[in-house]
Amino acid sequence: MSATSSVSSSYANPLSTSLNLPVKSVQATIALLEEGCTVPFIARYRKEATGSLDEVAIAAIRDEVARLTDLDKRRASIIESLKERDLLSADLEAQVKAATTKTELEDIYLPYRPKRKTRATAAIEKGLEPL
Repeated sequence: MSATSSVSSSYANPLSTSLNLPVKSVQATIALLEEGCTVPFIARYRKEATGSLDEVAIAAIRDEVARLTDLDKRRASIIESLKERDLLSADLEAQVKAATTKTELEDIYLPYRPKRKTRATAAIEKGLEPL
């Protein structure tokens, strides 16, 4: 239950602001979704908990929570990758943490992304470039 409340508290305020919904309704909806309840079930049978949110609002909350969760996972993997290669500075970490979209996050990471090792680059490394 502690993971649910931490997710609810970290996502509920930004979601309630962006979707113009009450914070308590958003928190309750996130908690119900994390328990495995479906959107129609929440809309029909948990109106008292969600403040009578309709299916569209509940689906919007579900989609935004999924987007934010994916963004947090990608952010963590980028930070871990940069730490492993000793490329992470305080400024770069702040930029990564401040990114609000996946595109913005990937744009920040692009110069630091490891290059793909193709057969051509492997051959050049072995000294076969003059051919």
